[in-house]
Amino acid sequence: MAWRFFTIRRPGWSIVGFSRRNLHVWHHPSYRLPLTSVEPRVGIEPRRADLALWYLLESGAARRGRIHEPPRVRYEDLARIHETAYLESLVHSDTLGRIFGVESWDIPVDELLKTIRLACGGTLEAARSTIRYGNPHLNLLGGFHHAMPHRGSGLCALNDIAVAVATLRADGFSGNISILDLDAHPPDGIAACLENQHRCWLGSLSCTPWDSQGRADETLLPQACGDQPYLKALDALLSRMPPSELVFVIAGGDVLRGDRLGTLDLSPKGARLRDLHVLQAIGKTPNVWLPGGGYHPASWKPLAGTGLALALGSRRPIRDDADPLTSHFARISAGLHLDPSTSENQGESALLTAEDLEESLGLAGTRPHRLLGTYTSENIEYSLYSFGILPHITRLGYSPLKVQTDSTSTGDRIRLWGWSDGQKHLLMECVLESCRIDESSLLYVHWLTLRNPKAPFAVSRPRLPGQEVPGLGLAREAGELLVRMAHRLDLDGLGFRPGWYHVAYTARYRFKMSDPTRQGRFEALTRDLGHLPLLHVTRAIAKGRVLMNGQPYRWEPALMVMYFQRPAMYDERVEVERGSVKFCLAEPAERP
Repeated sequence: MAWRFFTIRRPGWSIVGFSRRNLHVWHHPSYRLPLTSVEPRVGIEPRRADLALWYLLESGAARRGRIHEPPRVRYEDLARIHETAYLESLVHSDTLGRIFGVESWDIPVDELLKTIRLACGGTLEAARSTIRYGNPHLNLLGGFHHAMPHRGSGLCALNDIAVAVATLRADGFSGNISILDLDAHPPDGIAACLENQHRCWLGSLSCTPWDSQGRADETLLPQACGDQPYLKALDALLSRMPPSELVFVIAGGDVLRGDRLGTLDLSPKGARLRDLHVLQAIGKTPNVWLPGGGYHPASWKPLAGTGLALALGSRRPIRDDADPLTSHFARISAGLHLDPSTSENQGESALLTAEDLEESLGLAGTRPHRLLGTYTSENIEYSLYSFGILPHITRLGYSPLKVQTDSTSTGDRIRLWGWSDGQKHLLMECVLESCRIDESSLLYVHWLTLRNPKAPFAVSRPRLPGQEVPGLGLAREAGELLVRMAHRLDLDGLGFRPGWYHVAYTARYRFKMSDPTRQGRFEALTRDLGHLPLLHVTRAIAKGRVLMNGQPYRWEPALMVMYFQRPAMYDERVEVERGSVKFCLAEPAERP
């Protein structure tokens, strides 16, 4: 194997030219964690890798030809770092549940280990590739810096960087390696795993005290330090980094202001400048970037921002309203031909059902039911597959899956069934109607439930009002699928009536009450009680313990609509009502 060596540029360095670089991105569809409770419990966005990739492709920072799917790392390579007894323990759901902070019932062991091993494989192959060919490499899952040789913690089961370093050494790579850990938390696992590795430097900025025992060049920053003190400390750390032939960078997303577990309080601009300062320092040295932690709904943004910095040297912020999931679903929908009844879609063999063929041959006298007069069950199943919903449900342990469509007294119904342990389970049910409401043509959702019947309720995942079983963690995807359906049917929007406060609260960014007066009251309600946990507020409303202007308040299940074009004078009427009401609890909020 031939290795290419480069030397790091030391401060004060000259400014590195930021023309487009050939960014290589490592990603796998299974990078999404197959855990349904990790998002509410830990605060991570399980779709982070997917959202970042979709945004980078849309922005032009990443190109299809440079997106690579990693292999699973070999156990032979894992054993270079991790003890045999510990590796054996990872086949037990209790071990993985402790590491990821979820109950053992939420652990599909094989699928979760697949995700972790793919991420480790991505880090190793990215390192091999950048040494051979240069250019920055970004692995969209990795930086598991808390995993030690004998145990894992903090959502880190295997130490991908340490495994990559040890395997590269076994391959014959003898160059100096630098690891920059810019996650908000310290690299205790990396320090333990690489304690006996030579020619390997570990530098870190964090806000969590730990005993590095001299194994790392650690800078402990005060909590909420903000951009300027952080960047000053970073430049000092970079000045101490030795000349290297390979650099790993953990560009942690948990440094951002508002992160649930990180407290460094950087702005999005500060996080981007962090990446640009590092990129300027390492110059043409082969480099691999990893996302590390990130515990907030927009954790994909600093990860995508790292990609923008690496590919384009861009300081341009990502818009607040950027939504890669919506854009991705729109692109998929544009390429689907889901209405086989129209002439331009005749001949779409992938969507030709057996019932269609039988009818055309005169072998069946009744045409199969079409949802909303358009979609067969095959159409729906193909859509659920194309949008990634069926593959994710399969990873949760349900297979095979079957879609059924029929009519009810209120509308057309979709049901998704799945089998697990020899039992048939209802996983999704949705009743839809195309109708006119308040002068608008809407796709109206009478009923939608997403169900994970194998999952129990627990203290950490309590039952919400109206819930029979926990959900699947796919509400965003299901909502986008319905939006695409409404667009395709040329309707004015998508509507539903939330029976509970928490349902409206979850939908509040994209849906508004059709009645601006009720929308104003709803916004006042979230304004006045939004500082309390959602579970407490929705239970208080359900139990009649909320007052509006001093009088008992009952939840108003008013029509909520995502208008593709909002009615005129709407916002002004909302503002008037919002300013006229005040909400409070009739008694102190219940304790968690």
